[in-house]
Amino acid sequence: MFDALREAGFQVEFHSHAEAILRGDFPQVEPELEDVLINATIPIEEIIAGGGGEAKGTQRLRRGLQAKGWATVTFTVEKRINGVQREAVSHKMDHVRTLELSSGSHGTIAMEIEWNNKDPFYDRDLENFKRLHADGAISVGVIITRGRSLHDNMRSMVARFCDERRIQTFADLEQWGYSPTVAQKKAIVARVERAKDPLTFREAFVSKFVSDKFGEATTHWRKLEDRVHRGVGNPCPLVLIGLPDTIVTFGEPEQQLQAIIQQAQAAEEAEQ
Repeated sequence: MFDALREAGFQVEFHSHAEAILRGDFPQVEPELEDVLINATIPIEEIIAGGGGEAKGTQRLRRGLQAKGWATVTFTVEKRINGVQREAVSHKMDHVRTLELSSGSHGTIAMEIEWNNKDPFYDRDLENFKRLHADGAISVGVIITRGRSLHDNMRSMVARFCDERRIQTFADLEQWGYSPTVAQKKAIVARVERAKDPLTFREAFVSKFVSDKFGEATTHWRKLEDRVHRGVGNPCPLVLIGLPDTIVTFGEPEQQLQAIIQQAQAAEEAEQ
């Protein structure tokens, strides 16, 4: 299952009979997710301009899922005693798909995309899946995150961007929609000007940017895999999908790049 994704470099793992459930009750899910994910791209300039936050490409991925019926849903679980509500717990899920089963009833799959959050977000997602599954609200939970190759090769991809765009100063970065904070600039300058083993500006920026924005404490495959293998979220059936480094593209048309830069600059102005 999800052979097309695997061939395209995606990582796919099933837990607690999730594959059998999808095959038997939700055959529509495989072609829907493959169609959206295989066509997903994120220009490297979006990653830079977004400062490591959710890239426009990730937002396009979300819109693609929404177009196929994966809607945002808030599940509310209430506890009542003699008709009086005593407790209510809500779980908001970004992407939920409810489909009719062969039996005539309906089944629901919940999905979260963790592009670049702090890794405790996995605990939240998995515990929400566990509770909703126990309450009969969902049949399967899905998490899409940065795969191993995308996480491990982020430094080389940012370095390639710097080489191709000849990034040598802070002004060069600002032309691509990214302006480091005062603290980040100070750290980069310190690495360039230190007496022992000084770095080039390009080396200092790549090191600082990647460690700050895509460090080991962010959401990526190994952090998710570690939690699932420890039993977090169990026994909810789970599908884990890791985005590969091949979704990051280089050499996009100039018109598209200008739009990326303008959006980043507008976002920065709005925050000031």
